[in-house]
Amino acid sequence: MSRIVLGVSGGVAAYKAALLLRAFTEAGHDVRVVPTPGALHFVGAATFEALSGNPVTTDVWSDVPEVAHVRIGQTADLVVVAPATADLLARAAAGRADDLLTATLLTAHCPVVFVPAMHTEMWLHPATQDNVATLRRRGAVVLPPAVGRLTGPDSGPGRLPEPADIAALAAVVLDGGAGALPQDLTGRRVVISAGGTREPLDPVRYLGNRSSGKQGWALARVAAARGADVVLVAANVDAPAPFGVRVVPVGTAEELRTAMHAEAAGADVVVMSAAVADFRPAGVAATKLKKGSAGEPTAVELVRNPDVLAELVAGRPPGRLVVGFAAETGDDDGDVLTHARAKLARKGCDLLVVNDVSAGQVFGRSENAVVVLGADGSATEVPRGSKDAVAAGIWTAVGARLDPAGGR
Repeated sequence: MSRIVLGVSGGVAAYKAALLLRAFTEAGHDVRVVPTPGALHFVGAATFEALSGNPVTTDVWSDVPEVAHVRIGQTADLVVVAPATADLLARAAAGRADDLLTATLLTAHCPVVFVPAMHTEMWLHPATQDNVATLRRRGAVVLPPAVGRLTGPDSGPGRLPEPADIAALAAVVLDGGAGALPQDLTGRRVVISAGGTREPLDPVRYLGNRSSGKQGWALARVAAARGADVVLVAANVDAPAPFGVRVVPVGTAEELRTAMHAEAAGADVVVMSAAVADFRPAGVAATKLKKGSAGEPTAVELVRNPDVLAELVAGRPPGRLVVGFAAETGDDDGDVLTHARAKLARKGCDLLVVNDVSAGQVFGRSENAVVVLGADGSATEVPRGSKDAVAAGIWTAVGARLDPAGGR
């Protein structure tokens, strides 16, 4: 059981902190909520106390013998501030200690995660951006805000990410410390494909695969948390867009191909995690193919789809890193890694992320384990964990091959 301090500052998104608190407690963590006085205008102390089972106070004058303004931070394993308003970020960057939350931030020796939420103009203001840069330079994790509906009719970057996404990334930090989400992708443009393509046979039926897109979603979410500008080309994934990520929806292999070539322009890293159909029907019926009708087919002729990964490798400019994925099973001709190494050599990508999908181990599951093979002959095992934790391991392998000056 980990000790988490959940800081809540005074923004309308404070209501989501109750959902995040529930996610932490259901995962078995001991949570102490430390709100600012402004936060209690949106959510009452009784709500936080009932959900956490711990007392809630905002000032340093309560429980004086406990010396709470020191002890809470000293004994925490993780501090998450959600929402973190522009005011809270400014006070944290300045090292203020004018309430219990900012005092706690000064005494915490554990990883600290700030989750900003504010109006777009406040987020984009140079003062806020300078404060974010200061906090990151000191080792804090500052997540990018989501894009969406804000207070009133306004919309744009500044929305608090969904509590489930915050909890998933907090778990990554708990497992690996603040170093699990370094800002090593800041300034990088990353394009990721995810999900599974569907090749239509008629208006009702299609040829598809079992990919859920969860690992690609995690790759996008973690890349954004590590500072990247992320585009996610999503094939048939029914899930909310990861925060800080632009999503381009596609359906077929040809649509994915077109989108990937278009979005890859100017990319530093291209990741092909989508399960792209190898074949598609040679023709698509205009009406539903009915059993017993004159148009009932006796066989379905297939044609080969383009090899999108191979095309991206062949057309890449100097400095771009291309990462492929391989869903493999062993057979009489070799084990999973034997087949994966052959694919790596055949495709020519820089890294190949290998999934052992025997007995349904990966598709639709919340956990994964992979091996990252390098064109240089290296093999890096990423142990079983949440798909966000696996994504963090993959990005660490990618980051080690990125030139700090901007090239590979």
